[in-house]
Amino acid sequence: MRRAIFPGSFDPLTLGHYDIIQRGITLFDELVIAIGVNSDKKYMFSLEDRKQFIKDAFAHEPKIKVLTYEGLTVDFCKKINANFILRGLRNPGDFEFEKAIAHTNRKLSEIETVFLLTSSGKSYISSSIVRDVIKNGGDYTGLVPDSVRVK
Repeated sequence: MRRAIFPGSFDPLTLGHYDIIQRGITLFDELVIAIGVNSDKKYMFSLEDRKQFIKDAFAHEPKIKVLTYEGLTVDFCKKINANFILRGLRNPGDFEFEKAIAHTNRKLSEIETVFLLTSSGKSYISSSIVRDVIKNGGDYTGLVPDSVRVK
């Protein structure tokens, strides 16, 4: 079975994430959306909200699971028998950052990283931009799937 994880904080899930996930499920038998938990990080949305946003967005897709993890991503991959890490690239800066992580992960394990370019119409979207729009009362609905709603 070709199992991959798509790790991130998903604070919140964006249309950029959604794009990579939709295209990633065509490459793998199972895609685990892996929400990393970092106790030092302050999140806008609770872990339960973030999980629910993803579950609701992909309720129709049986090949997707949503799990949470702490610690090294490669250790989580080993724990759930995932052979691949899926990552999205928006720009050259993302590539340089993600390349260093992929090389490190490969040094630590046998996990392969697969990169997908975000669709051109979504390459400007990031969770930090979405959070800023929300904090300032802007219309965030064109940046996130319908499942993401601010309470």
